[in-house]
Amino acid sequence: MNNLTFQYRTIIIFCLLLMCGCNKLLDEKSDLKLSTPESVQDFQALLDRVTDVNTNYAGSGEVCSDNYYLTDVGYAGLKNEEDKRLYTWQPDHVALSGTSGNDWRYCYRTIYSANSVIYGVEDKHLTGADDVKGQALAIRASRYLDAMIVWAPVYNKATADRELGVPLRLDPDMNPSSKRASVKACFDQIIKDLNEAKELLPAKPISLTRASKGFAYGLLARTYLYMGDYKLALINALEGLKYNNLLIDYNTLNANDKFPIKDMNVEFVFWGTMRLAPPIGAAIACIPAALFDLYEENDLRKQMLFIKNANGTIAFRGDYTGSSNGKIMGITTAEIYLIAAESYAREGDLIKAEKMIDKLRSNRWKKGSYGPVDDLGKEELITLILQERRKELLFRGLRWGDLKRLNRDGANITLIRSVAGTSYTLPPNDKRYAIAIPEDIVDLSGIKQNER
Repeated sequence: MNNLTFQYRTIIIFCLLLMCGCNKLLDEKSDLKLSTPESVQDFQALLDRVTDVNTNYAGSGEVCSDNYYLTDVGYAGLKNEEDKRLYTWQPDHVALSGTSGNDWRYCYRTIYSANSVIYGVEDKHLTGADDVKGQALAIRASRYLDAMIVWAPVYNKATADRELGVPLRLDPDMNPSSKRASVKACFDQIIKDLNEAKELLPAKPISLTRASKGFAYGLLARTYLYMGDYKLALINALEGLKYNNLLIDYNTLNANDKFPIKDMNVEFVFWGTMRLAPPIGAAIACIPAALFDLYEENDLRKQMLFIKNANGTIAFRGDYTGSSNGKIMGITTAEIYLIAAESYAREGDLIKAEKMIDKLRSNRWKKGSYGPVDDLGKEELITLILQERRKELLFRGLRWGDLKRLNRDGANITLIRSVAGTSYTLPPNDKRYAIAIPEDIVDLSGIKQNER
């Protein structure tokens, strides 16, 4: 048995231990038998562990974003000092240790699982494994993109080859020491994985928890938008919409429901949720009045997405999971329409940009009240589209990346928070936009911490 094969067997056991927990794994040992997966079905079973593969995308960026605020009572009620430090944009010690569970641990756990599947199907020369390999490639890419938005500087073509990204682990061999790849190398890998995945994946998945062609194209569009390559963002967004272009007509929703938007609805391209970090819990996260006031009276999102608390604050109830227990991080058609609209506008095709944004907005407004966008200049139209993106994609884990890319391009957005009379500020392009890597990871691996 060669060394990598031995390591592969080891990592499978390691993944199972991480996924199940020791007690659960022992309870299921008669079925799993800690054996190396041998068939396509075995590898698919690894990827079908929804709680391990589809959940716990990074929540740290959302905690740092301006989608919400905490009252002094809400802030004081946070149990962990690390959450308080993250909320106020402190330069370090903003994550619990890996043993307690943090975004880094969850991210790389899923990457190791994906690596094990990719290596396994290639090592065993399995036939009929294209779909499974494509899923693993797409999942790996999604986690690396997530990591780059949270722990790396914003993508800048002029500096990407010399700024630090995250460690790129591409096989299940655990022996090589970790080191941070460049931002360019990380994005090159994300794009490479997705371009390979889109050729292997099916047009329609059996389940929305599995990757598909639409997911690969949607994730490529998200990636290129973040990078500022609007031409390629547009190409991939339009391809993604070929596989699903459906939108919810908000006139069909019931504002009296506790959660009007249901799980697994027609807008889903891929179902994934972020880690529900304590500061963004529905019970304490309040919507800023200035954000709430962006929604016009005939915009049904104002009714469907929010509810007023007894103390006069505004709470968010528009999670696409049909409950307050999960916040969607996966791809939806609404996001793809917004990427296409912004990309068309930035590329100068204003008529097509207007059509894209009208398609989305007309499904959000009270029937008979919506008038199409018309006669806006380029900058006015881009401003409108960005405002729609702000209103549509609340608590999707996307705002942090938007703040980074927009500030890179000169938006000059400054974030300010007040806690018990103390004001905290995050200026545009501050080094803290690359959130501190958990200290226990730095100590264990020796990788370089983000600059401050």
